[in-house]
Amino acid sequence: MTDLINLLYQCGDAFAFLVLSSLGLAVIFGMMGVINLAHGEFIMCGAYVTVSVTRLGVPLPFAILSGALVAGIVGIALERLVIRHLYGRPLDSIVATWGISLIATQGTLIVLGSSLPGIGTPFGSVPFGGYSYPIYRLVLIGAAVLLLVGLYILFNATRYGTVARATIQVPHMAEALGVDTRLVYSLTFGLGAALAGLTGGLYAPTMTIVPTMGATFLMEAFATVVIGGADVFIGTAPAAAALGVIKAVATSWEGQLAGQIALLVAVIAMIRILPNGVSGWLLQKRSS
Repeated sequence: MTDLINLLYQCGDAFAFLVLSSLGLAVIFGMMGVINLAHGEFIMCGAYVTVSVTRLGVPLPFAILSGALVAGIVGIALERLVIRHLYGRPLDSIVATWGISLIATQGTLIVLGSSLPGIGTPFGSVPFGGYSYPIYRLVLIGAAVLLLVGLYILFNATRYGTVARATIQVPHMAEALGVDTRLVYSLTFGLGAALAGLTGGLYAPTMTIVPTMGATFLMEAFATVVIGGADVFIGTAPAAAALGVIKAVATSWEGQLAGQIALLVAVIAMIRILPNGVSGWLLQKRSS
């Protein structure tokens, strides 16, 4: 019983990490088609702002929201200055976002130093059956589920969501109907950046704050989005759940390295079996 609860806790923790790290990328890459190699730097931005604002005496929840807000504003600025000129040019967007990533990482290193003092993980731990479970990890699991539900409502039950999906799928038709597509693209890219910043803020109390911390999230974020497919709502959650279980089981069995290897092998196998991702397979089944 104790081992089962421990495994479920590890699966939930891995699921939360995959969902939170990939949500912003799912909006920018999965929906908009922009290959954003600077995704990790938006996460890093959110973490740095969260830690800095917390040290000024602001409560942690408001500091996390501040990190998301700043990352969103930076995302909108980058979309207007760089990204909007590269829509439909995926190779150019790769090079541009890679350059932005390098500038952000090295700039942070020069201006703020090699690391930032942490703020500690709140809420403490609960002992059970010889194991100790940080309560904050349960908060992260709850945040991942709430964000999935919130994004679904935003894109399926609000005017902004309808306009955003129409703009991304048929931009010329949306523009002909009077939609300001340039504004919608900016807001949607900013939303993806804000979600990445929110992830950085949520994980800031649990990690060492360094300029390269975004790389910790980047590989698994791309893996989850690629396996999930183009539809963030029916693809990201099942992809994160499947990969989370595989990673947690392998980690519990043989440690962290085995978990990473199992995750990589699973991604390669799933890309081979489902080239259009989970959502592509589900939509194909629905239409047939």
